[in-house]
Amino acid sequence: MTLAHRPLLHPLFQQLRDGISEFTFANIYLFRQSHGYRLSQFVDGTIVILGRDKDTPFFILPFGLPEQPLLECLFRDHGMMKCVSKDQAARLAAMNYTVIEDRDNFDYLYRRQALAELGGRNYHKKRNLIKAFVNSHAYRALPLREEFRSDALRVLDDWRAENDQAGDYEAAREGLEKSEELQLCGGIYYVEERPVAYVLGEELAGVATYLIHFEKAVAGYKGLYQFINQSFASVLPEDYETINREQDMGDPGLRHAKLSYRPSGFIEKFKVALA
Repeated sequence: MTLAHRPLLHPLFQQLRDGISEFTFANIYLFRQSHGYRLSQFVDGTIVILGRDKDTPFFILPFGLPEQPLLECLFRDHGMMKCVSKDQAARLAAMNYTVIEDRDNFDYLYRRQALAELGGRNYHKKRNLIKAFVNSHAYRALPLREEFRSDALRVLDDWRAENDQAGDYEAAREGLEKSEELQLCGGIYYVEERPVAYVLGEELAGVATYLIHFEKAVAGYKGLYQFINQSFASVLPEDYETINREQDMGDPGLRHAKLSYRPSGFIEKFKVALA
């Protein structure tokens, strides 16, 4: 997987309507090392993405299912199909494959207007945290243009220094470094003259959704994460009806945080294996 594959894959991803966060060229490219992504193509033209999670091989078919003999070959060689949409899951279940709900990888969907306004009793605590931040700090928010990229990288490095685990640091760094090539955009936030947070994402084709790939902030500023969440939602064009904030990966703390924002729904995903 290289940037040279973008002219081939990006137009295909743009035609998808499932709203799955993994189904953008930027996502596949930036996490190619984490999952060992490789590309292959069947004689019928179907593109398959092959990968591996530790010792477990898998495959992804974002652009359609091949004929069953080819599908059987994939299952024999790779065992598990991941990032399966609801529609594909139904079709594969009808073909007697084993379909497993992949709750840890459900994408969280939020109404953009709800995140921008945070109205009602359910968001009372978040409004208080935002008020505490705004009243305590001189801040400014700017579009994450090229001239601010070094400041965003400083935020990312500070975030990494404060965390025991590397997490998605490498993917996040490359996302900033190659944001123009990958057509990613976002915002950056300052307190006084210090860069303290940034957001980076992209439009999901055909579903009026903005996809947040990375949201990083430094420690020591109470209410900062709540502030940038609301601030970024409030400046997104109204054409975006929803915001996709990706999955919780089964992390209890992350799940609690994402649920606390009252998602309007989920993009369901499934794993599929031989019966």
